Formats: sequence, structure tokens, C-alpha cells
Amino acid sequence: MGNAGSGVVRLRGKDGLKAVDYYLVVPILAMTIIGLFVLQKVLSKGYAAYPGNYYRQIAATVGGILGALILSLLDSHFMKIVGRIIYIVSLLLLILVPIDGYSLVATWGADSWLKLPVIGNFQPSELAKLGLIMVAADIFERMGNKEYTILKGFGVMAAFYAPPMLLILLQPDFGTAMVIAFTFVCMLFAWGVRYRYFLLAFSFFVVVVIPAVWTFYLKPYQKDRILSLAFQGSDPRSEYNLMQSKAAIASGGLTGNHTGILTTVPVKESDFIFAAISEHMGFIGTTVVIILAFFFLCRCLYVAAKTPSKTAAYTITGFTGYFAFHFIENMGMAVGLLPITGIPLPFISLGGTSMLINFLAFGVILNYSMSRNIT
Repeated sequence: MGNAGSGVVRLRGKDGLKAVDYYLVVPILAMTIIGLFVLQKVLSKGYAAYPGNYYRQIAATVGGILGALILSLLDSHFMKIVGRIIYIVSLLLLILVPIDGYSLVATWGADSWLKLPVIGNFQPSELAKLGLIMVAADIFERMGNKEYTILKGFGVMAAFYAPPMLLILLQPDFGTAMVIAFTFVCMLFAWGVRYRYFLLAFSFFVVVVIPAVWTFYLKPYQKDRILSLAFQGSDPRSEYNLMQSKAAIASGGLTGNHTGILTTVPVKESDFIFAAISEHMGFIGTTVVIILAFFFLCRCLYVAAKTPSKTAAYTITGFTGYFAFHFIENMGMAVGLLPITGIPLPFISLGGTSMLINFLAFGVILNYSMSRNIT
């Protein structure tokens, strides 16, 4: 692994190219290209903001790639500092969300965005996911090295998690909160918590947390989505998006819908982008995306298992859980296997914030992978 005295840039030239993990890079770039191709098809069909929204997506993609490149070239010792900076910045931005006077509640049902100069709409909760994972990884390593007792470690962890989680839930953005909770559980599992504690926590979640969330937190339309998933056909109004998504997927056939008659699916450019992939690229296209996502996740877990750094292993595990949740939830809700949420498909769905954050997370994974290759 590179040392801190080597400066900010760890590798240059041919040595850097040799250290790049192309098993990580190729599937990500392939999914990004597929996403831009499908988005152009979707956005060019009746979207008033086209082509501006498409150009912004390209700009976010280029910015994300540059950000990932910069992160991959930093000495791996700087990653802890980067994680703390990301956490602090995301927390400050989350505090600004309810007081900045800009709200998209009427459009999306949550006040989760800031209006930033040049950048435009930005969702701080997406950045908070990265900061929390990277900060938690450092704390888990300290607990493993006995620098922190278990009690102190989890106390510090709670102090870091509580403020952003509270601010996110108040927006309200339950989908993002679920992603954060899932990534924490993945890291906890990698850290080595005993199975019986998982069972106790799961029992508590089922018996206490789920009923409380259902009773006091979820809004009526969110409850309708869940009930319509369990009892399909019971509420056509709540199931409209899902039915349209299924129709679009079915119309794709083997290589895509070539009739020119496309199915109207709400939020096809983001939440239901998987339906658009099927509509324009067919079964072959969706299968390719699934294989690319699966291969990327498996490679991430392989790198996590092989890296000598515990912080790196926990960080990569957290990011793998983050990506896995997004892939599974987005694809699952498009075909009616999971409840409908506002979870985008990584590297494919429309959204500058999501694209930028995904590439930054990828840059951190690539950094640790390159460190493993040069030891």
C-alpha cells in the first residue's frame, strides 16, 4: 500500500494503468453508456426540458468520472480524511435543506433538495450516504483494534449517525434512510457481530420498528403502495405505475420495441428506467444490465476480502451494500417484486446528484483496489 509520504498522487503513467482494476471499471462504464443511450431515447419523446436535461446528465457523468479519477489517485491514507470531509459537508447541507426556502415537496413529496449555483438541484442525503459509510468504517476498525471498546465505538457511531438520519427522516425520505440502515447492517456483518444479535435485532425490527413506522411515519399513499404489492389488483390507482412498467417491459420482447408505439410510464427516466431499458433494448438489454451489476458487486466483495486494510474492507462492504440495495430495489419495484420507492438505478437513471455520488463511491472503491494491486 502507498505511504503518506508519497504525496497526494500515488501513481502515475504506466504503473498507474497497471494498478487499475479493469474488472471494476468495465462494467461501470458499460452501464453508464447504456444509461445515456436509453435516457436519450426516453427524454427525446415529449420531455419539455430536453435536451437541457440530457446535457446536464452528460455533464454530471463527466464530472463524476473526473471525481472518481481524482479519488483513485489519492494515497489511500487520505481516504479517512476524505470521508470526514464528506460527512461534515453533507451534514451542513442537510441542515440547510429545510431553511433555504427552496422546496420540491409539491413535486416529489419531500423537501430533499438544495438549489446550488451552477450545479442546480442537489440532494445532500445522497452525499450523506458516502460520508456515513466512510466514517463508520474507520470506527469499526478502531473497535477491532481495541482502540475503542464496543460500548464506546457504538456510542460514537450513534453520535455520527443520529443527526443526518434525523434530518433525512424529517424531509421525509424513508427510502434513503433504508439505504443507510442497510449499508450499516452490511458493515456490521463484515465486522463480525454474532448471529444471535442479528436475530434479536431482526425480531425487534419486525415486532417494534415496522409497526411504529407503519402507524406513525408512512403516509397513506405509501401504505397503499405496499398493500397493492401484497394484494395486486386491489387498488388500480396505486398500481398504475407498476402496471405501466410491466406493460413497457413486456413490449420490449427480445431486442426492444420497434413499433414506435411506446408505453407511458410515470418517471420512466428515473424510478422506472429499468422498464425503459427493456422497452428500447429488450430482454437482451435488461439481461446485460443485470449481469454487469452482478459482476460489479461480486468484484467489489472480492476486493473487500483481499484488501489488507480493515477500513478499506469495511468501506467497500458498505458501498457494495449501497449499490446492491439500489440495483435490487429499482429492478424489483419495476417488475412488482418490491414496493415502489424513489430509488434510482445506479449509473443509469436520470439525476445529476445520483450520478456524481455513484462515481465518487466508485472512485473510493477503485482507490482501495489499486492499493491492493500495488502492495
